[in-house]
Amino acid sequence: MQGKLPLRQEVPEEMTWRLEDIYPDENLWEEELKEAVALASEIRKYKGHLSESAEGMYAMLQMYDACTLKLDRVYGYASMRQDQDTGNSRYQEFELKAQSASVRIGEQLAFIEPEILAIPDDVIARFCEEVPALKDYEVTLREILRRKDHTLSGEMEQLLASAGEMAQTASNGFGMLSNADLKFPVVRDRDGNEIQISNGRFVPLQMSPDRELRREVFEKYYTRYSEFKNTWAALYDGQVKQQIFYARARKYPSTFAAAVDENNVDPAVCDRLIESVHSKLDYMHRYVALRRKMLGVDELHMYDVYMPMVADYDRKFTYEEAKELSLKALAPLGEEYLSIVKKAYEERWIDVRENEGKRSGAYSSGVYGVHPYMLLNYTDTLDDVFTLVHEMGHSMHTWYSEHAQSHLNSRYRIFVAEVASTTNEILLLEYLLARAEDPRERAYLLNHYMESFKGTVYRQTMFEEFERKSNAMAEAGIPLTAGALCDLYLDLNRQYFGEEMVSDPLIAYEWCRIPHFYYNFYVYQYATSFSAAVAIAHRILEQGETAVRPYLEFLKSGCTQDPVSLLKIAGVDLSTSRPVDEALEVFGDVIRQMEELQA
Repeated sequence: MQGKLPLRQEVPEEMTWRLEDIYPDENLWEEELKEAVALASEIRKYKGHLSESAEGMYAMLQMYDACTLKLDRVYGYASMRQDQDTGNSRYQEFELKAQSASVRIGEQLAFIEPEILAIPDDVIARFCEEVPALKDYEVTLREILRRKDHTLSGEMEQLLASAGEMAQTASNGFGMLSNADLKFPVVRDRDGNEIQISNGRFVPLQMSPDRELRREVFEKYYTRYSEFKNTWAALYDGQVKQQIFYARARKYPSTFAAAVDENNVDPAVCDRLIESVHSKLDYMHRYVALRRKMLGVDELHMYDVYMPMVADYDRKFTYEEAKELSLKALAPLGEEYLSIVKKAYEERWIDVRENEGKRSGAYSSGVYGVHPYMLLNYTDTLDDVFTLVHEMGHSMHTWYSEHAQSHLNSRYRIFVAEVASTTNEILLLEYLLARAEDPRERAYLLNHYMESFKGTVYRQTMFEEFERKSNAMAEAGIPLTAGALCDLYLDLNRQYFGEEMVSDPLIAYEWCRIPHFYYNFYVYQYATSFSAAVAIAHRILEQGETAVRPYLEFLKSGCTQDPVSLLKIAGVDLSTSRPVDEALEVFGDVIRQMEELQA
């Protein structure tokens, strides 16, 4: 992590993704953008005529499918080019063009859902008999009919669609400020080496055994965020206000109700998650007490949260070693699964290293008809190995879904999106634990297991509470000022970490840096997915092929059923609190194992 970040052009080609697989020539991007817009204009000609014939309905849906497919490719390419170097003005322009086209297309197509909803059910049934090929769009039609109570007139839908570009302002502003414009100071390690702080380097630096370095990085990092606290608050307030606007326009009682209904999930699933986590906050507090004891400090601070509790067993993994390890850990999923993972490595589906201006974090993005892509910021830590297999899980879910389903049916819901990724993580962890002979190595891995529960179940549930409470404040007319948001976040941090943790005042600004707060109630799904993944991974390890087959069927199912029903295919029932409760008991058992090792 020493020195400055490399420029994009300085990163070795083999460490970058091959976006040329989408468009070998960027003129093709421009052409497909125009084609998508032109198709939308053609589809518009069906306005007022959808009820006239089954053939017309089918022709319109075929064109809609083709239009959205082209738009997905155009938007995906532009976003990934922008993310690889957010300061690149050419690709900033690409993304803005894609956003603008998306809004224009949305305006053109806004008539479709209201017009289909106005057609009597018996007429739609007759259409399906007259043109059996309409069955190809059964899932799409079913989803439109499900949202009948929240779909407006054609004119109102067009108005909402036209507001789409404006609604992206807060999210775009956050991304630009966080990734492109915000610059952090340089610190020196104990050897006198200069290290430039960045979003990508923050967590690795917080894992340093040098506590004074951790404290200095923590304070300088969050002080930098605090200097823009009013801007962050204005951006987040803008995000919440646009969520409120859309929720009220569609006659939902709250922004949260609107968000979960978009995924066809009962709000009670999230309510049960929060109740289960609250009932086991004592496990989290016990973990914090164990962390303080193992680090040997009188007071545990927030800059001690990422430091491995087994400080004398710090393993590093080159990217090549990480790839080999992932193949061994994922072997229980079968040869076919592994062969696709190898293709991802060999054919440059992955953008590996951090560079100047690159988007922070990691993600997987599907491009139907091509293959998935993964963005990483790999720094050779064990956490980075887990991030690699996590994003590979997303990509494999996408690959299986896209190869088994049509374009529209392949687009699985966000609610199930984290299951495959987290299942991969659990398989890697169990693989490493099963082979850990050294007590220090075992302690190191148990530490990672605990960190996964802390970061994925407890932390994401805390984030969810922050979102729900801040949205409720705004819905009640309470201004979302920087002070109010910081107070809310600090109170939640104290509740979740307990009295054994010193909730340093600067941690109140952590909400400023979380990109997921601009994803409209995404984070709770990490916690439910982690719980489901614990169950699925253990079934696979215990039952082998008997459990792998239904799991792969789940991966292939796309959005053909509601998310909770899809998970039942893989053997997990989130209509009850059982998966979360059982996962939290695993957390308690892991804490017990670590306590016994330290006795």
